[in-house]
Amino acid sequence: MTKRQKKYTPKYPLVWQKDDFFIEIFCSIPNIATGILLTTDDSYFVIDPGDGILRDLNKTLNASEIMDISDIFITHGHHDHVGGVWSFLTYLTVMRRKKTLNIYYPEGCVEIESIYRAFYEVYEHEVNYKINLKKITSERAIRRKNVVIKPFKVNHREPNDTGDGSFEIPSLGYKFTYQGKTICYGGDTAYCENLVKHAKDSDLAIIEAGAEDESQSELHMTMGQASKIGESAKEYFLVHVPE
Repeated sequence: MTKRQKKYTPKYPLVWQKDDFFIEIFCSIPNIATGILLTTDDSYFVIDPGDGILRDLNKTLNASEIMDISDIFITHGHHDHVGGVWSFLTYLTVMRRKKTLNIYYPEGCVEIESIYRAFYEVYEHEVNYKINLKKITSERAIRRKNVVIKPFKVNHREPNDTGDGSFEIPSLGYKFTYQGKTICYGGDTAYCENLVKHAKDSDLAIIEAGAEDESQSELHMTMGQASKIGESAKEYFLVHVPE
């Protein structure tokens, strides 16, 4: 009998902080949920709000701080990355939010647009805040408060229905810069040079390792690929690892 190989499993939540630059990865589990909070001295952002995002935010922030979340950044439209959007928007409605909320998402991400339309069909007469859908059509940098956000294209794919190939879906990574420090989050992606470029020399790189072996490397990165990219940054986390 061969010895069972020990499997790498991230211990969530993963937390990183340099001065006022803070990120907490509540979880990033393939096909289940992802949820990330990023804050600075006066900024509150959510990245990929998957199922359970309200529960997780409530463990770290108080109600007033949750209401101060100004921006959501979506890497792609798969359910494990957007499954908590509806409940988050509903919470803000119930709590009588007044401030505008911005949702950034890749061009072609129909899931976010569909959630938005359906949400307004149900809550049109109750919503007291404006939701700005910010479709990202280029890699032009975005400035939000004291943070510069650089979106960049990555290579995320899903299998064809016939099982004999795959097709690319709209997907982005994001690089966040604050007071000279950088966090690079690649989202879900197979190996791609754009991620290699943006992860290098980052203060923190968050890299997915969702492929269990080389046969899945067209859709996600293997542990070896992800680790190699991560090692080019000053520090890194491996996430989205199959349990």
